[in-house]
Amino acid sequence: MDPEDAARRVAGVKAVANDLEVKLATERIDPDIAAAALRALEWDTSVPPGKVQVIVSKGWVTLRGEVEWQYQRQAAESAVRRLAGVQGVTNLIAVKPSTFPSELKKKIEDALIRNAQLDAKNISVEVQGGKAILRGTVRAWIDKEEAERVAWSAPGITEVDNRITLEV
Repeated sequence: MDPEDAARRVAGVKAVANDLEVKLATERIDPDIAAAALRALEWDTSVPPGKVQVIVSKGWVTLRGEVEWQYQRQAAESAVRRLAGVQGVTNLIAVKPSTFPSELKKKIEDALIRNAQLDAKNISVEVQGGKAILRGTVRAWIDKEEAERVAWSAPGITEVDNRITLEV
């Protein structure tokens, strides 16, 4: 768990200012970082081969390209973030769906129904391009998060607007 996640879990925290700075005992030059990043992406089976380009400047890695799934975008960032010498990552990878919004809506609704933890009849799904909008009510906060996770798992979803509320 990174320090930001730990800080967000503390009751009453409304904002986090992360001023942490990574300093290495020995600096790694940009071409070495770029080569290591490309190898890490090649070895990560979640990242489609040849879909992500890497640019490194002063230890900062910028990722560009197009993938079909959000998890592929996240996997690419995760693969390079932990490399020695990386000061930070800018993830500009676009998620481009290979399906139509109506197909995405059906996939999300079906996944919500298959999920035993969720009461899917109380959740409605709207898809606009790559954006999924969730509405309805659930019994617990974890159910709201699970519904969002399910929506993110649909291929081509680039944004989830979770408007689900908790039952009172």
